[in-house]
Amino acid sequence: PTDQAPMARTIIDRDPTLLAAFDAQVAEADKHLATLLPRTPFAVLCSGPGWRVVRAATYGAAVGDPARWPSARQLYRPSGLCPATYASAGRRHDGAISREGSVTLRRAVLSLGVGLWRLDPAARPYAASLRARGKPPGVIATAMANRANRIAFAMVRDQRPYDPNRWR
Repeated sequence: PTDQAPMARTIIDRDPTLLAAFDAQVAEADKHLATLLPRTPFAVLCSGPGWRVVRAATYGAAVGDPARWPSARQLYRPSGLCPATYASAGRRHDGAISREGSVTLRRAVLSLGVGLWRLDPAARPYAASLRARGKPPGVIATAMANRANRIAFAMVRDQRPYDPNRWR
């Protein structure tokens, strides 16, 4: 309606200003994270492919004290990305993720997996083989998240930078 056009123009004119302010806040938060991350054991993750300050800090915040997790497997379970089995009346359905546990950890692990999938030359053939076998993108992302979690856990535990030859 033409009577609402001036109000719509006003709102649209404000959008770039709001977006610029939001971008400035994000940049400030990124700068703050970049100063805090080196003081944590998760700084080593920035050497991983596609893993920079935000992904490393998100994983670190979701994991908390890395010493409380004895293994990568025990850390992966609370992410809710483990397969769930549903059984009722003699019928069984396997394959869906359980979604039990920390949403923050699940998102952090999936984010690491996506970074690995996109930017690690050693991980790409694995993802391509899953795709060739007809796996849907969600299954591939979950598999890459599992791989990324194992790599990230070992990097933090050993405080060793990413070595592509080690993770082929």
